Order: sequence, then C-alpha cells, then structure tokens
Amino acid sequence: MKILVVVASKHHATEEIGDVIVEELRAAGHGARRVAPAEVRSFEGVGAVVLGSAVYMTQWMEPMRDLVARRAEELRHLPVWAFSVGLAGVPGGEVQEPARAAAVVRQVDPLGHVTFKGRLDPTVLGLRERSVTRLGSAPEGDYREWDKIRAWARDVAAELDEHVTRTEGLAHTG
Repeated sequence: MKILVVVASKHHATEEIGDVIVEELRAAGHGARRVAPAEVRSFEGVGAVVLGSAVYMTQWMEPMRDLVARRAEELRHLPVWAFSVGLAGVPGGEVQEPARAAAVVRQVDPLGHVTFKGRLDPTVLGLRERSVTRLGSAPEGDYREWDKIRAWARDVAAELDEHVTRTEGLAHTG
C-alpha cells in the first residue's frame, strides 16, 4: 500500500523522525515516502497518510496547517495517523500535548495521534529563535526517543494491515 508521510519541519529534527517512520513502514511491506506539505498536490492513489509537524508556540507549523485546511475533506476519507514533535514539558519528563495543534488534528479525524519529544540545537537557530528559546527556558538537547518512534510506526503498520483486511472482508461480503 502506498503511504505518504507528510512532515513539516524547520530544523530537520521532525524530518528525521519522518524518515524513521518511513523505514518502519517499508520494513512492514508498505510503499512509503516522506514529503513536505508543499509537495502535496492531491492524495489520489495514496492508501494512507501520516501527518507530522514540529510544534512551535503550541501549534503545528503553518505549511501543515495550510495543507490540512486545503485537503481536510480528502484526508477524512483515508486512514490517517498524526504525530507532533515538541519540547514543552520535557524538563518534567514528558512532552505536553500541543494545545493549539489539537484543533488542526481533529479536522482530519486521525486513527491515532502521538506527541514525541524533539530536539533543540541552538547552533542551527537564528538570533530571534535563540532569544525566544532563552526567554522560554527551552531545554537544549536531543530528546527524541527512537525506540518509542519506531514502536509507534510499527503500530501504525499493524493497524493499517488490520484496516486493509477489514476493508477487503467487507468488499467480499458486499
């Protein structure tokens, strides 16, 4: 099955998560590829979608919000999973759900949504971004939990296999 993993990333950390998800989906026998939101013209020929975005100021990035606004109707007719990547709450141990991203995620009614811990590398930030991260006491470092990310991607693949089996079963009984 062709799966599109659409990822909005500013400093490549979320793209790298998307690449790991693609690896796991391919290992499970699915045709998967990662694209940026701007590359999506339609979902024709796509069997499932994984949407992922870095979170800034508790919301998904503008390119992903724009894609969802333009393509929500198409997405609601496909199996969709979503993930968010952020740092809010990391010093306390768990990353917090991005409050303002929830409304965007609900527009596509995903079969699952998870928030992963991200990475903050001050060497790739511009002056304004460094100032904002200092003011907000954002934790520097790479907090991504690769085992958790891989396990979630394998769960998506398993759920997708179940979805296909159910759909094929309904087609044969109808």
